[in-house]
Formats: sequence, structure tokens, C-alpha cells
Amino acid sequence: MRIIISNASDKPIYEQIAEQIKTHIINGELSEAEMLPSIRKLAKELRISVITTKRAYEELERDGYIVSVPGKGSFVSAQNKELLKEARIRIVEDKLEEAVWAAKTIGLPLEELLNMISILYEEE
Repeated sequence: MRIIISNASDKPIYEQIAEQIKTHIINGELSEAEMLPSIRKLAKELRISVITTKRAYEELERDGYIVSVPGKGSFVSAQNKELLKEARIRIVEDKLEEAVWAAKTIGLPLEELLNMISILYEEE
């Protein structure tokens, strides 16, 4: 599992970790019941605080992406991946709704907005 922390991001580090793990789960890179690295091990690998990693895992558990078993570790929960994907689609729709509203308020034509989205989508 690869996690990249960006100091330039406006998102807190724990959110960056949680989002990337969610993406790995939704994309099938982490499978059901697969064990995640321990909180301490992940913190050491990422060179961050154990508290930050713990907070990311707590958020993932709260959202139902992982389950933690005392003394055993944290595992990808048995969930319907379609439901997880649907939740992410709703987030995309909300953000697109904001973008459409902003474009309309400045009179940006639909064609230009679609062009912008296309360019952003193709970027790495």
C-alpha cells in the first residue's frame, strides 16, 4: 500500500491518509479482510506522529472502511464495494455542482467548463 503525504495540501495529514486508504479499498487494491499496517509501523514509514495515524484509522473505522480488533490489528471491513463507490460518486457530484454554480455566476460557457474538466482529468 502506497501513501503519499503532501505538505502543500490544505488537507490535514490524517485526512490524506484516510482518503488514500479509502481509494485503495474502493479500487480493490486492498481486499476484504486484508490486514493494514499497524498504526506504529505506518507512522514510522510515513515519518509522522502515531497520533496522526491513529486518527486516520479511527476515521476509517467510523466510516466503516476498516475494523480494528484489539491485539490483532486493523483490517479492511467486509462491505459492498458498490456502496463505497456510490458514496465517492456523491462527493464528486457535490463538488461538480459547486463548480457548475461558480461557472454560471461568472457566465462561463458550458463548453469552456467541460474543457477545463477534461484538462484537469487528464493531468496526473
